[in-house]
Amino acid sequence: MSITLRKARKIISTALAKGQELGMKPLSVVVVDAGGHTIAFERQDGAAVGRYALAHGKANACVMMGLPGSAIHARAETQAYFVQAMNGIYGGDFVPVKGGVLVQDAKGNTLGAVGVTGDTSDNDALAAIAGIEAAGLVPNA
Repeated sequence: MSITLRKARKIISTALAKGQELGMKPLSVVVVDAGGHTIAFERQDGAAVGRYALAHGKANACVMMGLPGSAIHARAETQAYFVQAMNGIYGGDFVPVKGGVLVQDAKGNTLGAVGVTGDTSDNDALAAIAGIEAAGLVPNA
């Protein structure tokens, strides 16, 4: 199973709607496959132009490590040298904060990840979770 373009679009549209519902700042959302390749991306009007790199870095970190953004963030707080090394290995495309959420199937297989940026990292994660669930997939935040 993989994340189809249709499901990626559903994840994005729902994540953006969740952000509007909760009064979040303009969001940017990327959906990547298990190799970190972009399936789909959208940036809301008013979102900073550099948000793609942040969203992709959050999602990429998750798939490269096989961990949710919250776990990577916790590791960054205790082992900054490790995260610095990962950032070097992945060419700077490794953002160790919440808002990166693994996308899994019902059996726990990782299909890819979602990266959301624009509001607080906790709110970014909430938007990602809403999108993933709306697409009938399982979030691992």
